[in-house]
Amino acid sequence: MQNKLQDLTDRLYNEGLAKGRKEADQLLEKARQEAQEIVARAQEEAEAIRSEAEKNAADTRTMVEGDLKMAATQTIAALKQQVENMVVAEAVAKPVGVALSDEHFVNDLIAMVVRSFNAANPDGVALEVILPTAAQKELERAGQNEALKCLSEGIEVKHVKGLANGFRIGPKDGGYRLSFTADDFTQLVGEYLRPATKKILFGE
Repeated sequence: MQNKLQDLTDRLYNEGLAKGRKEADQLLEKARQEAQEIVARAQEEAEAIRSEAEKNAADTRTMVEGDLKMAATQTIAALKQQVENMVVAEAVAKPVGVALSDEHFVNDLIAMVVRSFNAANPDGVALEVILPTAAQKELERAGQNEALKCLSEGIEVKHVKGLANGFRIGPKDGGYRLSFTADDFTQLVGEYLRPATKKILFGE
């Protein structure tokens, strides 16, 4: 009787132990699978993050390279323009300044412009010539103001402080003025010189 009880106890113990081991193995296997799934998901997420980071880095690099190229192109163009302006100004400004400081040249130019107005208007146009105040004494001493007035009936000569050199001319009643200052001539002559200057300097 005692042996049977012992056998039953042993059997129950062994069955319980076996069942416990089986359940433990199942739990362990499930834990392994879940761990593998977690690792796989983590790897996928890490790969996605890495790919996104590489894409963002490549996009940023492309954008920065594009901005740098554009900035370099604009800087070179601006520098070329400055060099071109300096060369043209050096070539033109001094000779123009010398020419417009010559009273005879200025007066011949005024006379030519006045005649052009008269030729275009048979009935004559009352003109106003605006000259620099600085040139007033020299012109009066040379009698040039009166000579200008004789060129066209009704011509009026004015002297203003805001004009450094050259002259402006136009109908006395206003409307428009033709300007013949150093800046005007420099700009005009400079426009003709620019293409040749650009080709000499930059081969363009």
